[in-house]
Amino acid sequence: MTTRTTGAGKAGRTRWPLTRVLRDRNAGPYLAGVVVSGFGSSALGLAAGVWVKDLTGSDGLAALCLLALWAPTLAGPALGTVADRVRRKPLLIAANLLPAGLLLTLFAVDSPGALWLLLTVLVLYGVAGVVQDAAESALVATAVDPGLLGDFNGLRMTANEGMKLVAPLAGAGLYAAYGGPSVAALDAATFVLAAGLYAALRVREAPPDPPTVNWRRRTAEGARCLWGHPVLRPLVLAGGVTMLCAGVGGATLYAVVDNLGRSPAYAGVLYAVQGAGSVTVGILSGTALRRLGPRRFGAAGIALFAVAVAVRAVPSDAVVWASSAAVGLGLPTVLIAASTAVQRETPGPLLGRVSATANSLVFAPNVLGLAAGAALVETVDLWQLLPALGAVLLGTAAALAPARRPTDRRTPSPA
Repeated sequence: MTTRTTGAGKAGRTRWPLTRVLRDRNAGPYLAGVVVSGFGSSALGLAAGVWVKDLTGSDGLAALCLLALWAPTLAGPALGTVADRVRRKPLLIAANLLPAGLLLTLFAVDSPGALWLLLTVLVLYGVAGVVQDAAESALVATAVDPGLLGDFNGLRMTANEGMKLVAPLAGAGLYAAYGGPSVAALDAATFVLAAGLYAALRVREAPPDPPTVNWRRRTAEGARCLWGHPVLRPLVLAGGVTMLCAGVGGATLYAVVDNLGRSPAYAGVLYAVQGAGSVTVGILSGTALRRLGPRRFGAAGIALFAVAVAVRAVPSDAVVWASSAAVGLGLPTVLIAASTAVQRETPGPLLGRVSATANSLVFAPNVLGLAAGAALVETVDLWQLLPALGAVLLGTAAALAPARRPTDRRTPSPA
């Protein structure tokens, strides 16, 4: 059992939930850790592909970097059992220090023959990330006021998206000036700093009870809990379909840019506009979750995303800019709703496994969507592909939205 210690008295007199989150003794260090580690991860994500491209000249091998980082997500249900077997705070710290040490080995990568080392480190980096996400989600559920979880997850999304706007450019600049090892060193430093911030969390954890079943059954328990839950199952399934469509749609980005008659570099502008939309919805999500409930909030965002994807086929800068902003506003809603619901609805001893399983079901389809989109964009016209994606997303939104006033539990308003 985890006991939470916060400045509740002072925070309770603060009117605005977002202010309460930022003043919370645990939420503040958490968000700072997310910002710091997210900056390093985003910087490395771009630089690793460029590094491999420079070493080998191969686009395919450069693409393997993304696959190496994402592949461990498929093992999420099994990796999530770790977060339920040990205390979450020490695990979260270790999951940051381990990749920090691994990244320093990349100073030895100076030729195509050392490519195996880079890819191995990226896979282990991805494993640590899956474990870290599971431990973080489980610890957040008890370290942060339950009434602030929606606001916290929204701000977490804002922090992640904000880093994606600046960190890749910083990583590319650092790589151009000093090479790949310098980016690895920067990322390692951010992990160490994040571990220090997580160490500042004021939580007391009792050791978890010894397992009564084997590892395979413990993994299955998380999946059964998720699948049998009437609130979590539809949110996670809707999130998976949404991310599948997001992957297909993302693969069409350069075709959309070409349809506008612009150079490929114009995609960076659209990414920035989309990121601004995601930052905005992250700030507003806590209030929207309390007013709409998780299913209606997620369904409304998916519907907005559907329209935004469908109209991207229009060869107009204004329309595509508006579409990009709407994608940024709509896409994160079901992700925020699902993660908040998992934290609120899952029993503590199962939270690591359920969280990791949910993340696998939501984010793994994005990789499949990117692969499918890369094939479809070469054979299907944008006027057919993008409206079809919009139709699938509208159907998903309709299936997620409750038929009457929601009876699923809403996020309680903070006192």
